[in-house]
Amino acid sequence: MLTNLFTPSQEFSFAERRKLAQPPELTADKLWSGEFFEDCEEYFLDQFVFRDPLRGFKAYVKLYLLGQKDNNNIYIKDGHIIKMEYPLNEHSAINAAAKFNQVYQKYLQEMNVYYSVIPDKNYFSASQDGYLSLDYERMIEVLTQNISNMEYIDIFPELTLNDYYKTDLHWSQKKIVKIADKFLKTMGADFLASEVDYTEFELSPFYGSYYGQAGLIFNPDRLVYLSSPVIESAIVFDYETNTFSSVYKPDRFDGVDPYDVFLSGAKALITIENPLAESKKELVIFRDSFASSIAPLLLEGYSKITMIDLRYITTDLAGELVEFKAGSDVLFLYGTQVLNNSAMLR
Repeated sequence: MLTNLFTPSQEFSFAERRKLAQPPELTADKLWSGEFFEDCEEYFLDQFVFRDPLRGFKAYVKLYLLGQKDNNNIYIKDGHIIKMEYPLNEHSAINAAAKFNQVYQKYLQEMNVYYSVIPDKNYFSASQDGYLSLDYERMIEVLTQNISNMEYIDIFPELTLNDYYKTDLHWSQKKIVKIADKFLKTMGADFLASEVDYTEFELSPFYGSYYGQAGLIFNPDRLVYLSSPVIESAIVFDYETNTFSSVYKPDRFDGVDPYDVFLSGAKALITIENPLAESKKELVIFRDSFASSIAPLLLEGYSKITMIDLRYITTDLAGELVEFKAGSDVLFLYGTQVLNNSAMLR
């Protein structure tokens, strides 16, 4: 108790990659409503000493001593840390479809528009091992029934659990060249990503976002990124900071989220210019974080890729900043986690 009293509050948990609760403000309204005591409980749960070792001990006891199937919706399969996403929120899927249709009606009617869904890791193991999961077929059915004027690109059959990092939710760029090929073929590009002679760069150890959430000891992943003369010469412009940078940012590997190596992480709006492009065609990607690693693999076929993350920028503001050119390709690319929680799309 004394150690807790005299230990300064921490603002951020690097293991869980989230902000921690801070000392609550005492007001008469919060006191009488009970909100103050709820905030106190959250604060003490976040700030007690030896928190991370105790979280790990709890996870080991639940999974290995008591034989429970999961710990806080996280379980282990073939060395992968997997988080359950359950149940399917059909209203959320319908809302996502409505957002896509809204964007199409406002800006995309003279463009070639496609959409695709990236399954979370739970898709590959839940049904076989008795874990709760989304009804993925129903999600795709709902989207197909409600999205208009767009072609669906089904990538579920091309993916396996081993295409994803073991300690993270994201796919590995080295494993998704085949997915880039499928997008490029469907959108009628003149080249395939698999035809490019990439140079591999490796950063390690890579501890993904699920590593800290699991609270267990695991071997780290290796983060591999693929480069080429086109990717190396590309110019990235960040509309938030009005700065230019490169496609890959290896210096971000030692930051809060090592996955930020790809296009500097979560950004509301960026463009990637390809000065070596043989075509003037452009691509617009409405995306979440998964697209950060696949966009570089699509770059050889386009003079410019615009990436819009509707979690951080409104549809109207995006329209003010982006010129949607007739004849360009458009890809809505989202993971099932975002589609099942689409209220975050603005």
